[in-house]
Amino acid sequence: MHLEVLNKMLNNNDNPSLFSRFDTAFAEFLNEKEPSNDPRHKILASLVSHLFSMGHTCLDLNLLATLQWDALGLDEDIYKLLPKNLCDSVKSMPWKFDVTSDEVDNKTSPLVLDNELLYLRKNWEAEKRIIKSIKDRLAVQTEVAPTLSMDLQHLFGTDDSYAQPDWQKLACAVATNKLFTLITGGPGTGKTTTVTKLLALLASNAKKQNPPQAIRIALTAPTGKAAARLGASIKGAVDKLPAEFKFEINQKPVTLHKLLKIRPSAFDSQITSLAYDVIVVDEASMISLSLMDRLLECAQLETRLIFLGDQDQLASVEAGAVLGQLCLNAVDGNYLPATIEFLETFTSKDLSAWAGSGSPLAQQTVMLRKSHRSQDGGVINQWAQLINNGDVQGLVELRKLFAELSNWSQSAQSPPIDHQSQNRRASNSVGNCGNPIDRLNVSKFNSPQTKEFLRNAWTNYLDLIKNTHFDATQDNATQQLLATQILEAFGEFQLLCAVREGPWGVNQLNKVIAQLLGFKDEGWYVGRPVMVTRNNSHLDLRNGDIGICLERNGVLRVAFPSGVDDNQEQEVDIANQIRWILPSRLDSVESVFAMTVHKSQGSEFDHVCLVIPETRTAVLTRELIYTGLTRAKKRVTWITPDESILFKAIETRMSRSGGLHVLHNTKGN
Repeated sequence: MHLEVLNKMLNNNDNPSLFSRFDTAFAEFLNEKEPSNDPRHKILASLVSHLFSMGHTCLDLNLLATLQWDALGLDEDIYKLLPKNLCDSVKSMPWKFDVTSDEVDNKTSPLVLDNELLYLRKNWEAEKRIIKSIKDRLAVQTEVAPTLSMDLQHLFGTDDSYAQPDWQKLACAVATNKLFTLITGGPGTGKTTTVTKLLALLASNAKKQNPPQAIRIALTAPTGKAAARLGASIKGAVDKLPAEFKFEINQKPVTLHKLLKIRPSAFDSQITSLAYDVIVVDEASMISLSLMDRLLECAQLETRLIFLGDQDQLASVEAGAVLGQLCLNAVDGNYLPATIEFLETFTSKDLSAWAGSGSPLAQQTVMLRKSHRSQDGGVINQWAQLINNGDVQGLVELRKLFAELSNWSQSAQSPPIDHQSQNRRASNSVGNCGNPIDRLNVSKFNSPQTKEFLRNAWTNYLDLIKNTHFDATQDNATQQLLATQILEAFGEFQLLCAVREGPWGVNQLNKVIAQLLGFKDEGWYVGRPVMVTRNNSHLDLRNGDIGICLERNGVLRVAFPSGVDDNQEQEVDIANQIRWILPSRLDSVESVFAMTVHKSQGSEFDHVCLVIPETRTAVLTRELIYTGLTRAKKRVTWITPDESILFKAIETRMSRSGGLHVLHNTKGN
């Protein structure tokens, strides 16, 4: 009976409530090319397509057989219609190549069965190329500089006074050992500081070996904002280095798409070889399977690749969970005796707790474990660790500990205002007594408490919008500086949503917030913040760039931060750090008082307000909550109409299916 109902759903074009029209069309296409009498085959094909659209690179048949719906990101109420013996039919599918069989792969089958993983062929082939490329790079022998120990001590000092090993120093040592390195860690653990000192080591060593030839370094990230932040962070860190270790980066930080010369309409264009000695990729958790495949194809085998990222963050919007799978069990270290012996030459600490029998990839993976954030960030980090561990009880206890200070209460009344700081020009919100975690307890977003909270949170921004004027009597540098101050004030606080639609989604809340702040809820007006939703090469705008509409000399224009060349003098930067663009030229923007957690990746804000909807949805996972929380440097405010939804999300771990974990198999390595 279940199969009959499901089959009707698959073929109901008027109401494709189980799969999308594309999913069912894909299955029908395969069946037309090579008919199957088993209706379960079309269900499996549709499911593979559906999971790909959700970010999985394959269908994990073990998860399907054991009904692990949360791990697959599927709705149990709908998918309970699936026949119980669905997995049994995969072997007889006519449209797949079985890797474990004796048959020869003719490379024409659209699906591939690799043990218990059923792939679209393009994803399977991409994974195999990635696996081979990483293995090839790990096999390349490199020469460690004889001065490495002395150089590391000069850059980091000794760790005698530390309770734990200096993992930043050890990460640099590991990265000099091979041409492929993963450096992971939570917010504030110093990933960019580490990579700056690593680049200093590599540049210094290259200068000694070949003085006339400067080391060729590329800095890149999946988004323009993340790339710009990486460049600025490294530039600031370089300024603090000892004189003999200072180096220059002649290549401006760029997005991965720009580095790889990928045009939106031509992803399969000709592969371009990248002529760099070192490529640093930040925010690597955002890299999709296809993008990683392209990067490894473009990068020469002798190029040193360094990936930075937080493995616990949300994975890429497109299919793949590359960093998460590559950093599997990074917290354990799993270092071989030879690796332990090598690392202990640079530290006085005993590393036996991180010993193991890990793969070659594990030997090139380092987790940074110490957060260097302020005391507020330290509390946020405590919450982040508990969320990562799925420790709901620990969160409840921590909430009780801070209940009196943070105003995390069940009372519907508005928390008290700190009257002593009312007049300060700071991002003070309702109940801010200097506490890093609090909660705005409202049953509906459009409420007096929310209005007061938002106006206090954006105090600086609203004051500047009201009191700042741009006219012809001001020179260009003055107008640039004023616009920069407004952009920075807006960026002090950000409201983040889990979803786009519904009463607690981005689309609705952007309209409500505009009204609560006294703006129009549509059209262009002074003070409207907008986010670019599509790359625009003509205007040099990237997906995710944020600007604010201002009236300049009597004309509405949108002020965007310029992609500043970090090699220019600061005096030149001030006069050119804002681009003024007519609203009529912007066809792909949306208001951004609120943005999704996905869109916030690669960004940081002093204060973040996380909005959790009152009903369960598949996107509400531990990774999403963690990512949203860790966008905040100083303070987090929760809006949770139903607290149980938040705790259920923390208990739900997103587990994108994929096969890159085979790189951690020790057999055959």
